[in-house]
Amino acid sequence: MLEELSIRNYALIDNLSISFEDGLNILTGETGAGKSIIVGSLGFLLGAKADNTVIRTGCEEAGVSAVIAIHKNNADVFDWLSSREIEPEDGRVVVRRNIKTSGRSSVYIQNIPLTRGDLSEFMALLFDLHGQHDHETLLRKEAHRRYLDRFAGIEGESSAFNGLFLDLTEKKKAFEVQVNSERDRDARIELLSYAVDEITKAAPKPGEGRELESEAQRLSSFEKLSTQAENAASFFFDGEASVISLARQARTFVEAAASLDEGLSALARRMDDLYYEAEDIAEELRAYRDGLSYDPQRLEEVEERLALLFRLKKKYGGKTRSADASGGPASLTEEDALLDYREEAAREIEALSQSEENRAKLKTEIAALEKEIAVKAAALSAKRQEGAGALAQAINAILRRLGMPKARFEVRVASKGQGPSGNLVCGPWGADDVEFLISANPGEPLKELARIASGGELSRVMLAIKTVLARSDTLETLVFDEIDTGIGGEVALAVGEYLEKIGEFKQIFCITHLASIAVRAGNHIRVEKNVTGSAGSGGDRNAGGRTVTVVKTLSGKARREEIARMLAGDSAGGAALAHAGDLLQKYGKSGGNSGGKSAGNSSVEKSGALQG
Repeated sequence: MLEELSIRNYALIDNLSISFEDGLNILTGETGAGKSIIVGSLGFLLGAKADNTVIRTGCEEAGVSAVIAIHKNNADVFDWLSSREIEPEDGRVVVRRNIKTSGRSSVYIQNIPLTRGDLSEFMALLFDLHGQHDHETLLRKEAHRRYLDRFAGIEGESSAFNGLFLDLTEKKKAFEVQVNSERDRDARIELLSYAVDEITKAAPKPGEGRELESEAQRLSSFEKLSTQAENAASFFFDGEASVISLARQARTFVEAAASLDEGLSALARRMDDLYYEAEDIAEELRAYRDGLSYDPQRLEEVEERLALLFRLKKKYGGKTRSADASGGPASLTEEDALLDYREEAAREIEALSQSEENRAKLKTEIAALEKEIAVKAAALSAKRQEGAGALAQAINAILRRLGMPKARFEVRVASKGQGPSGNLVCGPWGADDVEFLISANPGEPLKELARIASGGELSRVMLAIKTVLARSDTLETLVFDEIDTGIGGEVALAVGEYLEKIGEFKQIFCITHLASIAVRAGNHIRVEKNVTGSAGSGGDRNAGGRTVTVVKTLSGKARREEIARMLAGDSAGGAALAHAGDLLQKYGKSGGNSGGKSAGNSSVEKSGALQG
């Protein structure tokens, strides 16, 4: 529910704040007083497109804000806010929209920045603004289906059907992908199987490549290695000047000296170590020299093995990664990576091999869903056909009371047809196309609502629908502009009656020029222009002054005078005042707004101003 609307620097408005109540809120006033600007500013807050031309001359920015109380049972609104982590305060939110001269617009809900699209989506859950074909959900065929389902009490079934349809759509997409990729799948399995077989036959071992490279280097360098080993060994064994001979002599001298001076004992032990180490080195050199042999067959085997590993690494990857930055052990070798590739390929083969089984399972699930959807779609269609007649009958009855006695309203529920296999063609919400049609005058064919020329006719159709759906519609505030276009007399009384009836369940915001509608208000607001400021020269009071529009919430005498003005154009005439008192006594709300018994009450409870 809209509790307060604040407007700043919007069009001719300087600074204005209006409070609203639940039930029927009526705005009245002379033509040009600024009522349309208030409706325009509300449309701006609902997310309508706007440019910087709406900014009041001489200002840098325009802004509109509202305090909105949310009914505790409006789960859709609370879910929307929760999904964006927006917390209402005492069940209320503050919505703000500003626009700067640069054309840049900003939107906030509870000080959380959002987009204009977000704003439109949120406010559409709370408000319907009707007038001159703006913000009219009634013109959208999808809204027609929702209205009918709500009237027929099948919204839950319709929503469940939508879930099944989306599930079917996803499964069909998955099945199509599998069918289209079957050839690619077979080729992929063949490629992976060959890779697994090739790597398995090669049986690479971790670190094998490095070992083979060392062996190949050794075998191919036999002559150089043999010569170097022989030369080194000769220094240890040949002649009296060999390393072993010299070490033995030095050891003897040091031991003799140590027997005379115990301080040399440690040095003597080191000479022992040197002598024995020299002997060990000499033995290892001799063994290495004697073990060297030239084996061209083994060299060929090693080179072939290396070539095989290189080919596999090039085909299937396998780059050696060095030790990590923390000094940890080196990660996988090239051979490890090859083995990993084989394992991954084997797993992919298994998954691809199961796709045929998955495809068969999907096909079974799709067939079952199609049968279930066909049954549920037929059930929805039957209930919609039944509900369509009842809804049309109820709306036609109200339209006759609203000054459209010859109008013919129809809810058309048309089948989407049958597919090649004879099954019903279904959409996300069933097998039906639902559309509201109307013939406003005798002899005219049924037409789409969007082709109705009169905004007043369209508003009355919506008024009829809202009357029928008032108890079940989740929208909390309905805004009617030009609801009284082209009507008067008994029809105007009927329009007021129905507005008041909807006001028992909804907040209604209505601009009217008809007294017979205004008397039904629970909250009557008058918009009027005054001239303020000093008088100009020559007695011209408009010169140098400023035109200000004052917004007043009326009660008592002031309200009766406003009704009289609307009846006769004269708020002081005795006959008009008497007639106004009669209307308020008969149709008005009891208490301070009745007019007839409270003439002495204050005429203004709340007020604001807009500058022209």
